[in-house]
Amino acid sequence: MIDVDIELVQGTFTLTAQFELKARAAALFGPSGSGKTTILDTIAGLRVPRRGTIAVDGRVLYASERGISLAPHQRHIGYVPQDVALFPHMNVRRNLLYGRHAPSTPAPEGPRLDRVVEMLEISTLIDRRITDLSGGERQRVALGRALMSGPSLLLLDEPLAAVDVPLRRRILPYLQRVRDELRIPIVYVSHDREEVDALADAVIHLEAGCVTRIEQVQRLTE
Repeated sequence: MIDVDIELVQGTFTLTAQFELKARAAALFGPSGSGKTTILDTIAGLRVPRRGTIAVDGRVLYASERGISLAPHQRHIGYVPQDVALFPHMNVRRNLLYGRHAPSTPAPEGPRLDRVVEMLEISTLIDRRITDLSGGERQRVALGRALMSGPSLLLLDEPLAAVDVPLRRRILPYLQRVRDELRIPIVYVSHDREEVDALADAVIHLEAGCVTRIEQVQRLTE
């Protein structure tokens, strides 16, 4: 369960978002500037709302009236931003293991390294430098690093925006495996309706900083 009820003001932009989700994967969908990434940043603790509450599976991450505002490293959230933010001076193995050993409060035990490597099919990349990877390979490594931290929630900010359509269709099954096999809830930002329909159980439509509607998705495979 993901429970968000926030108001955030940044310059001339105001975000007002309220939703409760029980979906395995939810998509934030809307035009540029509608507040999708801002919602991810706020859930992750990178931005602080003016007021409201954020809770994941009953664990309160932020509650303005109760004076609760956990630091990002205390939230047990895996975040894959648009630029993936891998460490170029580390090889793939060290990037993955950084997810396990990054400073944090005690978190649920994450999947084993060999499980992540097998699931994302990156065994042949394990000793390669980040600078030698393709865009799609970097996306899979960034996803693996987030999974290694044992997150209670996975946030993905347009993870396939920088790859072409054929590669996007090859990477989507890896995200579906994370959703179905690891059972980690996902909040996913995308402009692509095909991606949304393939991954999401629910779609939160945003426009100008407001949630306009929440749509339930029935996938053909279910």
